[in-house]
Amino acid sequence: MKQILNHLFENKTLSREQAKNILTLISQGMYNNSQMTAFMTAYCMRTVTVTELEGFRDAMLELCLSVDLGTDDLIDLCGTGGDGKDTFNISTLASFVVAGAGYKVAKHGNYGVSSGCGSSNVMEYLGYKFTNNIDDLKRTIETANICFLHAPLFHPAMKTVAPIRRELGVKTFFNMLGPMVNPAMPKNQLVGVYNLELARMYAYLYQRSDKQYTILNALEGYDEISLTCDFKTFTPDGEKLNTLKSLGFERLDPQTIVGGSTVAESAGIFMRVLSGDATTAQSNVVLANAALAIKTIKPQSSFADCFYEAEESLVSKRALEGFKNLVGN
Repeated sequence: MKQILNHLFENKTLSREQAKNILTLISQGMYNNSQMTAFMTAYCMRTVTVTELEGFRDAMLELCLSVDLGTDDLIDLCGTGGDGKDTFNISTLASFVVAGAGYKVAKHGNYGVSSGCGSSNVMEYLGYKFTNNIDDLKRTIETANICFLHAPLFHPAMKTVAPIRRELGVKTFFNMLGPMVNPAMPKNQLVGVYNLELARMYAYLYQRSDKQYTILNALEGYDEISLTCDFKTFTPDGEKLNTLKSLGFERLDPQTIVGGSTVAESAGIFMRVLSGDATTAQSNVVLANAALAIKTIKPQSSFADCFYEAEESLVSKRALEGFKNLVGN
């Protein structure tokens, strides 16, 4: 590791194979905490390259516990996190809305690192028991149209570095990897990223896959549609600027979509959205993200039609029913 660190400290980059080998060794516990901390910190000082990101991704997918749900006709709604905006759990809620609209969702999630409450924090608080049992995951896909994949149960490397990430409390390249390493290998993905540079990097990588995808970045630095600003999308059809005016939305005050300061408060917002008791701003931001996910699956549909599907799912309480089926309440 000393040689690797000196290489990085000299502003040199890794080849795809080097990056893959190093992350493989990390997952096998071959380095101590100080060495792993230094390695991750090096990437807090500069941007990871596309080649390095490919290598890290290759290692994660090769080592992961793969999940065969009997179909790849799934969608994942997953952001990189690390945007520092402390919004409530928008993509997780949107996942239940999409499931309630009749689409199969394999939601990949983890505990919050740079934010107070990640998807796994709120799901655990609300009673969901994490599992990597394939039969249980298949059952929830069949009964609730959704399964939840808690990343450390499927990725040895994430489990190894979890304590270090938690202590650092800042975004690392593992944030960038999360959406790319869903062990169910969904055919469809809505991926939120926190800046345009990373969005373009993702778009380059996803262009070389067989996925149907939308890479999303809101221009004020959100890794989701925030409705506080316009947003860019990258799809197989290219790059597009989406304005709030063109989609029929009024601009939201950022304070209206902030999450709770505790997991309990975040969970309260979560349940109010699903139960139909949230503010209009909270509901609309969830529906907008759910609509974009549905449009990712059905790119020929208009955003307005997809928004209507999402709204029906939430208003009819089908999204709430799916959540209850998943959690077992």
